[in-house]
Amino acid sequence: MSGTVVLIVLFAALMHASWNAVVKSEGNKFLNTVVVVTSAGIIAAVCLPFLTPPARESWPFLAASGVAQVIYLALVAAAYRSGDMSQAYPIMRGTAPLIVAIASGPLIGEVLSVQKWAGIALICGGVLALALESRRRAGSNRATTILALINAVVIASYTLIDGVGVRHSGAPASYTMWVFVLNAVPLFVWTTVMRPGELWPHFLKRTRLATIGGVGTLGSYGLALWAMTMAPVAAVAALRETAILFAVAISAFILKESVGPKRLAAVALIAMGAAVMRLA
Repeated sequence: MSGTVVLIVLFAALMHASWNAVVKSEGNKFLNTVVVVTSAGIIAAVCLPFLTPPARESWPFLAASGVAQVIYLALVAAAYRSGDMSQAYPIMRGTAPLIVAIASGPLIGEVLSVQKWAGIALICGGVLALALESRRRAGSNRATTILALINAVVIASYTLIDGVGVRHSGAPASYTMWVFVLNAVPLFVWTTVMRPGELWPHFLKRTRLATIGGVGTLGSYGLALWAMTMAPVAAVAALRETAILFAVAISAFILKESVGPKRLAAVALIAMGAAVMRLA
């Protein structure tokens, strides 16, 4: 994997961890998610007229991705409402790349080298070690674990869908923008109907966070999709999970969640995995 692709995916990982922290930061986690996604959808809609439309071959993938992403966002909010970001985030993000790596061969014909498998194993092992440590420290929270594991399957599903769809699109930027518009509309409508009078006041109180989160999620996923046109989907999916390095820093210094030596050891594994992926 080229150094440029690695650096871009690492930057995408930083952006991903940041928008997750925005959702977790304060107030109602579900409404935080909705305002972030709505903000991203508005930004995407403004950009679309200036971009080349994605090819028709990618439209079925866009539709399937839209369904999967709405489920994902609802589960993110539910998991963060149930437990700590430091517990739910590693389970969701550490399990999904393993599922993608295992499924990418039979489903999309991508065969990974031994070195890529080693990098994926190190990254996912470090992320899952963080999850186990967080669970030990916080006590067993079965609901959070179950929600995070279910979401890992959803993440793997839309990763494979979009990894193939963006390649068919011929226009990664436009494909990404449509993904976010298709996410935002149903989530916004559903929230407005089911929780009338709550969304707009929540948005007004958190306009700055919504904007930061919207730019973060849009940029993060857009860069990852571009990288999937340049490298194997499973390799990009795993490298993107180095977001946990940034998530640990955010949870420690901003959300004031504790970090110990075992977490630092897990972070070292993730960093080693990223280095192996760079050399693969």
